[in-house]
Amino acid sequence: MTKKAGKCTFVHLFLVKIMSINFSLLFYLKKPKYYKSGPLPIYLRITVNGKQCECAVGREIEPTEWDYERKKAKGSREEAKALNNHLMTVSTKVKNIHTRMLDTGEDITPEDLRDEFDGKSKNKKWLVEIFQEHINEVQSLLGNGFSPNTLKTLNSSIKHLKAYILKRKGTDDIGIRKVDYNFIRDYDLYLRTKHPKCTPVSAEKYVKHLKKMTLRSLANGWISTDPYLHYKSNAKAPERTFLTKDEITIISEKDFDIERLNNVRDIFIFSCYTGLAYVDVEKLTPDHIATGDDGKQWIFTKRQKTETPSHIPLLTEALAIIERYKDHPVCVYKGILLPIYTNQRMNSYLKEIADHCKIKKRLTFHMARHTMGSGES
Repeated sequence: MTKKAGKCTFVHLFLVKIMSINFSLLFYLKKPKYYKSGPLPIYLRITVNGKQCECAVGREIEPTEWDYERKKAKGSREEAKALNNHLMTVSTKVKNIHTRMLDTGEDITPEDLRDEFDGKSKNKKWLVEIFQEHINEVQSLLGNGFSPNTLKTLNSSIKHLKAYILKRKGTDDIGIRKVDYNFIRDYDLYLRTKHPKCTPVSAEKYVKHLKKMTLRSLANGWISTDPYLHYKSNAKAPERTFLTKDEITIISEKDFDIERLNNVRDIFIFSCYTGLAYVDVEKLTPDHIATGDDGKQWIFTKRQKTETPSHIPLLTEALAIIERYKDHPVCVYKGILLPIYTNQRMNSYLKEIADHCKIKKRLTFHMARHTMGSGES
C-alpha cells in the first residue's frame, strides 16, 4: 500500500468514526397511550448531533417476540426473518441518505433524514423561494397597498439574504426548517459586520423581513416551531434630526441664483408645513384641495404607505407655495400641484441648499416630516 493510499484509508476511517458518533439509528416499540395488549408498532429513532426524531417503519410485532437488547425480532421463523430484513432495508436506506447528504456538504438534521426517507422532501420548502414568492405578490399589488419603495427594499433584503446563505452554506438556498435561532443571530451579525453601509436599523429591518418568511411558514405548516421565539434585537433607532425655526427661516428666505434650487426649497418647505412624505407630495393634484367645515383650505388625501385618509390644514406658507406654482408649465401639463423632481434628485439638490445656507445637518426630504412632527414648523 502506498503512503498516499494509506493516508486516504486513515482519513476515511476517521470520518466513519465521526459519523458513527454524530449519527445513529435505533428501532424500538412504541406503546400507545392507553395500550393494554396486542402487537405494537415499530418506530425508528434517528439521532444526528444529539438531536432526535422518530418515524414509523410500517410494521408491528407482539412485545414478547421483540428482542429488546438486539433491537429486532426474535428467532429464526420466516416471519421474524422477513421483519428483520425489512428493518435492515430501512436502516440501509437511511444510512445511504445520510452519506449522500454528507457528500453534498448539506447541514443534516434528523428531520431531513426522516423526510427524505418518507418521501416528504419532494414537498420541501426553501427559504429564498418563499421570500421570492412574497416579493412577487407585493409586485402584483403595487399601488394597491404596496409602494415601489417597499418592493425596492424587499429586493435589497433578499439580495443580502442570498449573499449570507452563499457565504455560510455555500448554496443558493436552504430549507426553511434550517432557519433557527443561530441562523437568525448570525445573519444579524453578518449584516452589521460585513456591510459597513448597512446601519443597525437597516439590519433590523432585513431581519424582520426574514421573520415574515418564518411566520408565513408557520401559518402554512411548513415549520412547527417559531425560530424567533427567543430572539431579541438590540438595535436602537437613530435619533431623528429636524430643523429649528431659525433654520427653516434661513432656508425660506434664501434667494438662490439657480431656479431648480428655489423650486426644491419651496417643495421642501411645503412638506415641512404639511408633514407629507415625498410620495404623497408627488401625487398631489388640485383635486386634493378643498374647503373644510371651518371655511379654510385643506388637503384631503390618503397616505400611500398606510392607505389611511389624511386631512391636512393648509397654513399660509403652504398656500403661498401652491399659489406660486399653479401656472408652472410642468404643473399645468401633468395636472399636479407642485413641479417635484425624483426623490434622489430632490435629496441631491437639498445638499446644495444646505451648503448655500451653511446648515451642517444632512438635509433630506424626509427630514421635512420630522420637522413637522417636532412642532418646529
